[in-house]
Amino acid sequence: MLPQRNPVTSMTPLPTGLPLPLPRIQHDFAQNSETWRERYTREKRQATVKHSFEHAWNGYKKHAWMQDEVMPVSGSFRNVFGGWGATMVDSLDTLAIMGLDRDFELVLDALDDIDFSSVGADVVNVFETTIRYLGGLLSAYDLTDRRHSKLLEKAKEIGDMLYVAFDTPNRMPVPRWRWKNGALSGPQESPSQVLLAELGSLSLEFTRLSQLTRNPKYYDAIQRISDELEASQNKTRIPGLWPMTVNGKKMMFTADRTFTFGGMADSLYEYLAKEFMLLGGLHDQYRRMYEFAIDTAKKYLFFRPLNEQNAELLLAGTARGTVAGRVKLDPQAQHLACFTGGMVGIGARLFDRPEDLSVARQLTDGCIWAYESMPAGVMPEIFWAVPCGIDTTGDEGEMVEAAPESCEWSVDKWMRGVREFHNRRAGPNDVGMTETGAVRYSKKHRLAPGFTDISDGRYNLRPEAIESVFIMYRITGDRTLQDKAWEMFSAIDEATRTNVGNAGLKDVTSKSNVLLDNCESFWTAETLKYFYLIFAEPDVVSLDDFVFNTEAHPLKRPSVGS
Repeated sequence: MLPQRNPVTSMTPLPTGLPLPLPRIQHDFAQNSETWRERYTREKRQATVKHSFEHAWNGYKKHAWMQDEVMPVSGSFRNVFGGWGATMVDSLDTLAIMGLDRDFELVLDALDDIDFSSVGADVVNVFETTIRYLGGLLSAYDLTDRRHSKLLEKAKEIGDMLYVAFDTPNRMPVPRWRWKNGALSGPQESPSQVLLAELGSLSLEFTRLSQLTRNPKYYDAIQRISDELEASQNKTRIPGLWPMTVNGKKMMFTADRTFTFGGMADSLYEYLAKEFMLLGGLHDQYRRMYEFAIDTAKKYLFFRPLNEQNAELLLAGTARGTVAGRVKLDPQAQHLACFTGGMVGIGARLFDRPEDLSVARQLTDGCIWAYESMPAGVMPEIFWAVPCGIDTTGDEGEMVEAAPESCEWSVDKWMRGVREFHNRRAGPNDVGMTETGAVRYSKKHRLAPGFTDISDGRYNLRPEAIESVFIMYRITGDRTLQDKAWEMFSAIDEATRTNVGNAGLKDVTSKSNVLLDNCESFWTAETLKYFYLIFAEPDVVSLDDFVFNTEAHPLKRPSVGS
C-alpha cells in the first residue's frame, strides 16, 4: 500500500443501525395470471435474447479473449479501458444470471492472469474502471452468494489502486489519472474542469466495497464528494441541479451554465436514490438531493414533444442558465438520458411520490417513440424535437402550462418548429429558413415527424432505453412494455448483427444500416442483460433485492434486520 501524501485524518464511517423497512418497488406479480401462451411467448423471447448474447460472447472469446473489446466487423480487438479484459469482467454477472456456468468459470480462471495493479495505458479513467471492472466483480460476487472469494479479492485490488487517485489536497479524485505519477508519490490534484458524472458516479461501487470488506476508506472517499454536492446544490445557476462540468480543484459549481440528465452528467443523478437504497435508508442526504433534483428537472428539463399520435410523452432536455440569471430550455434529447424514466419510477416508489409514476412512464414512452420513429427502429444518439407548451423563442424559455390544442399534431406546427429551431441557431448574416426551406431540410435529413434536427444519428448498442422499459415493467406489471421491448430488441439485433457479434450503427435514419466496427462491453454486460431480464420471472434479480449501477450490475440491497 502506497503512503498517502494527503492522509485522511478523520474517516467517515458507514451508517450504522438496522436497515429501514423501505417501500416495495416491484409490482406484485402474484396478482397477474399468465396464460400458457403468454408464458410460451415470454420464454421464447428470453431464449432468443440469450442466443444473441451467446453469439456475441463467442465472438469475443474467439477474436478478443482477455482484451477489452471485440471489433465485430473486422474481427479484431481494441484495448481502451486498461487492457484488463473489460468485456470479460463486465459481463461476469450476465453469465451468472443466464446460467452460463462454464463460461463463468472460464472468466474466474482468467482473473488469475490479470494484475489490476499494473496498467497498460498511461492514464486510467477512474469512472470507467469503477463501473466496468469494480462493479462487474462486486455484482458477480453478490449474485453467486459470495461463494467466490477471488472476486472480492480482485475488487479490493482495483479499489486500492483507484483509491490513490483520491490522494489530492482536497481529497477529490483525479478522473483521468496518471497512475505512474501516483505510484511514484508525485504531486496530483483534481483538475479545474471535471465532468459531473465522473465526479459523482462512484458511490455505489465504493460503498459496496466498504460494506463487503468492512473497510470504511472507500465509503469515506465518495462520501466527501456527496457532501460537497449537497453543499453546492442550492448555489448553482439552476438550484437543485448541478452543471455538466465543475471545478474539482476548488469545488466550484458556477462556471458552467449547461444542465442535463444526458451525457457527462447522467449517472450522478441515477445514483442518488440507489445509494439511499444501498445504505438501507440510513442516510437521508441522498433522498434530499434526489427530490430537490427531480423537482427542478420537472420544471426545467422535461418537455413534451409534438408527435403524430398526440400521445402524452416526455423527453429529458437540456437547460441553460442565461447571463440574466434566467433558465432557457434546449429541447435536445439524448439516448444517454433515457435512463431517466426508470430512475423517476424507482424514486416514485421509494420516496412515496405517486404523482411521479406517470412522469416516469411518459419519459419511458418518449424514448420508445424515438425508437419507433426511425427507419431502423432504433433511436439516434442525439436529436431535437418540437416542444409543446414551452416558449423557446423568447429570452426566458420558461415552461408554461400546455393547452391541449397547443400539442395537437399538425404538419404546419412541425414545420414551424423546424424553422424556429434553425433560425435560432443562424448567424447574424445568415438568411433565415423559410417554410419551403424547412420542408426541404426535413426531407434531405430524413427527419421523423416531430423532430427538428439530428446531430448524431449513431446507435452504439446503448442500454438506457431498455433499462427504463425493464424497470417500468417491473414496477407496473404492464405486459405491453414486454411487447415494446421485443420490438426494440428485434430491430436492434437485425440491424447490428455481424458474423462476430453486434456492431454499432452509423446512421439510424438510413435503411442501409452501415455498421461501425465497435462493440462496447455494455452490450453484453448491460443491454442484453436488461432484454433478458424483462422476459425472466419477476423474482430473478428483483428490484426489491438488488440495486443496479449505471453498468447494470446488481448489487445486493441490505434487508431489514441484516
